[in-house]
Amino acid sequence: MPTHPMREVGRRIAATRQARRMKQADLARAAFVSLATIKAIERGARLPSDDTLDSIAAALNVDPSRLATGSTHTETRIHAALTAISAVIAGYDLPGDPPRQPLEELTQAVGVLVDWRLGAQYARTAKHAPDLLADTLAALHHTVGRDRLRAARLVAATARAADAVAYKCGQRDLSARLVDLIRWAAPRTGDPLVEATAAYVRTETFFAARAHAQGLQALEQAIDASPRPTGPDTAAARGALHMRAAVIAGRAGAPDAATTHLAEARRLGDAVREDVYDGTAFGPDSVRAHEVSVAVSLGRDHLRRALDVAAEWTPPSTLPAERQSGFWIELSRAQLWAGRPDDAFESLKTARLVAPQHTREHPWARETAATLRRLKRADAESLTRFAEWIGAV
Repeated sequence: MPTHPMREVGRRIAATRQARRMKQADLARAAFVSLATIKAIERGARLPSDDTLDSIAAALNVDPSRLATGSTHTETRIHAALTAISAVIAGYDLPGDPPRQPLEELTQAVGVLVDWRLGAQYARTAKHAPDLLADTLAALHHTVGRDRLRAARLVAATARAADAVAYKCGQRDLSARLVDLIRWAAPRTGDPLVEATAAYVRTETFFAARAHAQGLQALEQAIDASPRPTGPDTAAARGALHMRAAVIAGRAGAPDAATTHLAEARRLGDAVREDVYDGTAFGPDSVRAHEVSVAVSLGRDHLRRALDVAAEWTPPSTLPAERQSGFWIELSRAQLWAGRPDDAFESLKTARLVAPQHTREHPWARETAATLRRLKRADAESLTRFAEWIGAV
């Protein structure tokens, strides 16, 4: 029997609280709700309102989707926020009212938004992105000199966070508009590394259109235009482009190009420490995760490479959640092809544990779950519940 929604939410909140070594009273204080409310929710006697869920999630430092994955608490609210984002960017090039926050406060707020994006916290990102987009655009139009360069950088970073939600939720038209906004803002930063980041993100439009050969061409042009790798930031910018080019070369059916770009990404990745550079995770671990992605992109004939990587390495918890989840989703696909359905299901469950909303919206995760359910080779009840959760049935 499926778990009742109230009991399921309460169980997740309690488990997350305990993992944080918090008492119920600690959570109540941090979330600004009564202790009686926390107790009632955790024992399944009541379902939290949207505002209460947001407060509890913030106190536990997780996305609300980690606690409740029903449409009331995630999909409906995210899509409402995406509508607001669309309205904000409709007149992105038109000066409006001055920003409601000073540039220093905006910088801090955008930094938090970027952290949420990297953590695949889409509900939080979507909730705050519309106002931050409006304010960063206003700052760009109402500042001059160095402040204007800073504001342009904030616009690009905020648009990228909003795009992560739009793209993962299948809103391809809105995603393409946000990518255009990033590309509009990038040259206004006066920083070629932001332009390299814009080229990295633009690849989404080629993935969405299945225009892989054109995407590879665009990335190779961006690599040629990127600054020489003379330090960690420039090495990471170019390395990330090579990493992305390797994946899209695999989708384009160009194994030689994929191998060449992956080798260059590996060389540059080994020269820097794993970190987030201008909003993009890059380093040895990111490149290892992409080795699996490239192998899966090249198809079944290359799945041995994906399995070999996974046999000797798994993503560390310090890697951004979205990247960890992507690794497990792509590994699951390779394991399914290799005739290892039980392992494939375990990988999908790991992906969900790390980044539930990212997993739920990922088309490969949904496709793999549907195939596993048809095969009926894993535990029937838990697999059916997973397939229903991800929308594969």
